[in-house]
Order: sequence, then structure tokens, then C-alpha cells
Amino acid sequence: MTDKLTAATDAEHGASGLTVACAAIVRSLRKAANWQTEIDGALGALGRALTCHRAILFRMRDLPEAGFAQSIAAYWSEPTIPEIQRAPTLIVQSMVDNDPLLEKLAGDVRQGKIFAGHTRDLIGFLREDFETQRIRSFLSVAVFAHGHFWGTLAVNDCVTEREWSDDEKATLELIAMSIGEAVERSESEAHVSEVIRTAMLQASLDAVVVIDEAGSIVEYNPAAERMFGWPKEDILGKDILYTLIPPYYRTGHANGAEYMERRGRPMLGRRIETTSMNAEGEVFPIELTATEVEVADRRLILGSIRDLRERRQAEDEINRQREKLHQNEKMAAMGSLLAGVSHELNNPLAVVVAQSTLLHEFAVDPSTKTRAEKVRAAAERCGRIVKSFLGMVRLHPITQTETDLNSVVRSALEVTAYGARSTGINVDAELATSQLVVMGDADHLTQVAANFLVNSQHALAGVGGVRRIKVRTFRDGAKCGFSVEDNGVGIPESIRGRIFESYFTTKPAGVGTGIGLSISKSIVERHGGKIWFEPAEPSGARFLVELPAVGASQMDAGGATATSNELRNAVILDDEPDVAASLADILELMGVKARIETAFTTLDGLSVQGDPDILFCDLRMPGAGGMDVYRQILEKRPHLARRFVIVTGDMIGARAEVDAMAPHLRPQILEKPFSTLDVRGVLAAISDQVMLAR
Repeated sequence: MTDKLTAATDAEHGASGLTVACAAIVRSLRKAANWQTEIDGALGALGRALTCHRAILFRMRDLPEAGFAQSIAAYWSEPTIPEIQRAPTLIVQSMVDNDPLLEKLAGDVRQGKIFAGHTRDLIGFLREDFETQRIRSFLSVAVFAHGHFWGTLAVNDCVTEREWSDDEKATLELIAMSIGEAVERSESEAHVSEVIRTAMLQASLDAVVVIDEAGSIVEYNPAAERMFGWPKEDILGKDILYTLIPPYYRTGHANGAEYMERRGRPMLGRRIETTSMNAEGEVFPIELTATEVEVADRRLILGSIRDLRERRQAEDEINRQREKLHQNEKMAAMGSLLAGVSHELNNPLAVVVAQSTLLHEFAVDPSTKTRAEKVRAAAERCGRIVKSFLGMVRLHPITQTETDLNSVVRSALEVTAYGARSTGINVDAELATSQLVVMGDADHLTQVAANFLVNSQHALAGVGGVRRIKVRTFRDGAKCGFSVEDNGVGIPESIRGRIFESYFTTKPAGVGTGIGLSISKSIVERHGGKIWFEPAEPSGARFLVELPAVGASQMDAGGATATSNELRNAVILDDEPDVAASLADILELMGVKARIETAFTTLDGLSVQGDPDILFCDLRMPGAGGMDVYRQILEKRPHLARRFVIVTGDMIGARAEVDAMAPHLRPQILEKPFSTLDVRGVLAAISDQVMLAR
């Protein structure tokens, strides 16, 4: 066909030759089954008929959010001119956006306007590009297919400037129309639509199931195979009622058609959530959109189905996380409340502990000494209970220090003692005779033991007869641990595997949150230990914790060496005069003379009689607090930093502020209420720091 087209073109010249060539090109395009096999010859015949040197067919496509994309569908150039053999320049949307002429031409060509003229009359990018390609004159028309802008057909004269005649323009438009028709014939709209529909059906992530009037499945895509587990060849022709619809929906329906006419009719044209069934008989939640269509006198129902299992699981997880966040917020609020309460409570407790200690020291008769000792012991117990409650809600991370499990269990027993006494529960404690030292955080381990004790109290609430809780600490080779056992009804075997899950609880509403054991498990595992449950005999539950043991520890601050003779004078900065006076009295017993200041003014005011050997400063005071004073000391008198002690009843705030500093800059801390042993331990630590600094 191409050889005949070339011969016809060469045989004719002038206007008649142009007409003959145009007719030959149009005939070749109309007869072609595929226009792409004829387009190269058609462009060559067109170029020679117009005595041009290049002919190009450009393809234009619109890309979402990226403008148009241009490609070269076909290209011919006069082989006798080597300088024009390079491919035409492709124009992209970004060029159009930055060039006024290109922007105007883009709009004109989509409206079917002819673009013709001389290169010397152009401006901007087009002039530079055409001059580079040796183009002297140009003519371009739009190609439309399926009623839309498809591309452009262009010819160039690369030798002379010429005026394009009406016959030449008409010829180019006629051939452009023929190209558009050829495109439509080879890729009809119906064919394209069918290809698109098939591709969409196969690629859809949602299951698509089509049934006919009888309820038989006539179409079933790959997503449906994955969702329901039925291969397509096995389910086509089967009744939907007995394959995909759960049994409890089948009652009263003979087949799928009857089901759709009755129960299924309200589903049509709506998006609903319901259930379906897979090949294994598993019923699961789905989202269904059902549509009724008519094809060749047949009534079909098309269902688009989405599996809701993952979404429901995600929603459940979101709800669990929301509840967890709510519980964390409650714990944080409780921590803030306890921090304030402890600060207010520890100040008077510090006075009681200190004064009862002094009374015991100076009393001359035994009965007064005994009473003073009882007051001191009760006040110190109050202080330990406050610290234990506060430690349970601390937000600071686990600190690994040597901790005695016997002390941990004693603290937990003190915290929970009232609940046991008030309900008539006997608590038997069997603690190891020697220290059980582990590396851990005493506050968090106390929380674990207290959780066990509280759970045991709840388990015994409805039990008659003698109710007993047994607490034991033990050493087993390289392991130390403790256990809490009750003689309640125990834990049913069916739920034992879930008791350490977050928010799983068998307690009535308002009694438990279901997070105690999960938090305990997390704490123990972060300590490198194990936590488990085992049934008690003859009935009840036993919870155990096992942690790696460490060697013997020098844990008692009372074992500290005597206060260095170098610590002779102190300054106490505290807005609570009674607390300051009590601390001063204890220091005086240890040979340290103290001066009290109730407010901070300047560092010079603290050193009016020379730098103190040791400086005690309350964490919370009006104006400048303890950390503010300490930062000024670090900046202006760093030699005093190693002699500085923070006094506080708010360990949450103190710990957060102190831990934010570099380890070698952190000050000593004296917690309220403090005993003589606590004060002696701080003095020993300051003495050691001063000695090491030398």
C-alpha cells in the first residue's frame, strides 16, 4: 500500500497532484485495520505532496494534576537534508505555564484552530526551538477522536519561507480528520469501555458478585475468590442463598431469587453493613452495595462487597487504645493529686518525725522515751505509705538500683493493710531472714506486690469462713522473688491464659479496670524477671514474681560513717519554719550548727558568714525554689554545688527536674519526712563528694 501511495504522489504535481495525494492517503487510512501500520507512509506522502521537509503526528494525553503529556505517534523527514534528522522537541505542561505564546496556542489548538506562519514572526521558546531545528515555515492542525482532542498533525518547510495556501490547509485538515476516524475505528468506544470494565472488575480490591433472576451466580471476580475462598469455576451457576448467605438468613426462602425479592429488596441502591459466609462456613461482617441492572431483557443484581473484619479489628484496637489513654490520664491526674497531697502532708510529718526523734534523745524517763518512739514510728509509717502511693503513679522510667525485696513487700503490706483489716482478712507474712537484693525500682516493684494483695482482697470479698492471704519472699539459687496467695475460689481454667491481658477483668464494674496485672507483667519483664500464676491447694490463686539476685548490699544509710569533722556549719533555706527548725535540731545533734533562712534573696545573703559547709534548700518555695537556687550556684559558685541538698516532699517534681540534668551535676536529695538516719546518710554523701573533689 505504501509503494502505491508513493507512486501516485510522484505522478502528479501542482493542485491536481495535491488532490490525488490527499485522496490516496485518505483511502489508505480508511482501508487499514490498524492505522498505525499506514501512518508512516501517509506522513511521507503528505510531506512530498506539500513539498515540505518534515511531517509529524503528535499524541496528546491529559494527566491528572500534571497537565498534558506529549508523545510522537509518527515522524517523517526529508532524507536528503541531514541537518533536520533530529526528532522534534516535545513540549510539556511546565513549558506552557511559563510561555505566554505556548499557553495561547494550547488553548487555540484544542478549539480546532490552525497554527501556521513563519519562524521569524514567533517569540519566546518556539522561536528559539524552531530556529535550532532549521524550521522556516510551519502548519499545524488538531486531530480529534471520540469527540475529544487527540493530538496534532504538523508539517514544516525547512528551506524557504512560504505562505500556506487554502488548498494546503484544507488538505492537512482532511487528513487529520481521516486519522481521527481511523483511531475511532481501531479503538471503538464500546471496545474501550469493555476493556475498562473488565480491567476494573479484575483489579477491584472489593469482591464483585453478580447474580441473575434465579439467584444463580453469573460473575465472580478474583477479589471475591480471595474473600470467600470459593474458586470461580466452582461457584459459577450455584445459588447465592446456599453459598454466601449465612444459614440464619435462609429461613423462609426457597432460593436466592426469592431471598432478593423479599429480604434483599431493601438492600438495593444502598450501602449497608451485614454479614456473609465463606467456603469454610465462617460468618464475617461485610459492607454491601447492591445494584439492579437490566441487560438484554435479563435482570441482574450486582453486589460490591467489602470485608469489614480488618476495619472492625482496627476499631476495636482504637477503642482499646482510647480506653488505655483514658486510664493513663486518670493515673497521671492521680499522680498530680498525690504529688500535691504528699508535699502538703510531708511537711508536718517531717516535723513530727524530727521532734519525736529529739524527744526520744533527750527524754530522761523511760515512759516518755517509749511514747516518743511510738510517735516517731507511726509518723515514719505515714511517710512510707505516702511515698508508696506516690511511687505507684510516678511517671519516671525504671531506675536500676539495689533493692531489698523484703522492704518492697513490707511497703506493699503497709499500703494495703487497712483494706485487709477492715474486711476481716488474715494476712500471714513469711519473709526471708536475710536481704533479697535485686537491681530494680523499689516503687514499681512495690506496685506489683500491692496489685497482688489488692487482687487477693477482692477475690476473698464474697468468700465465707476463714479468709487468708499468704505472702512469702524467697531465694532460689541465683533468683529472688515473692509470692501472694489467697484461699478464694481461684481463677477458672478457661480464662487463665488471658489474665495478664490489658483491660481483661472478671471483677464487677467499678471494682477493677483490668490493667493491674498487665502493668505488673510489664514492670517485671522490664526488670528481667518472670511473673506467673498457679492454682493454690485446695483452692485459691497464687501469683509469683522471680527476679535476678545480686550480691550482698550495703543498703542501710545508718551504716554510713560518722559525719566528717569538716562539716561544721549549715544553711537551711525553707519557707516552713517548723520543718527548718526540726532539721536544724537534728543537725545540731550531729555537731553541725545550722542557720535558717525563710526566703532566698541572693547568694551573698546565704554566705554572709562565709560559704556554708552544707546547704539545705526546699524544692518548692515562693519566688525562687530549690532548683532555681541550685542553677545560680552552678553558674556563679560551682564549688558549692557538691555541698547542696534539695529537701522535698514532692518526689515526682524533684525527680523529673533532677533527672533532666547531667548525672555529674545532680544534687543530693533529702525526702520528707526525714529521720536521723536519712540526715546522717546525706551528710555522709556530701562528705564523700567533698573528699573526692580534692
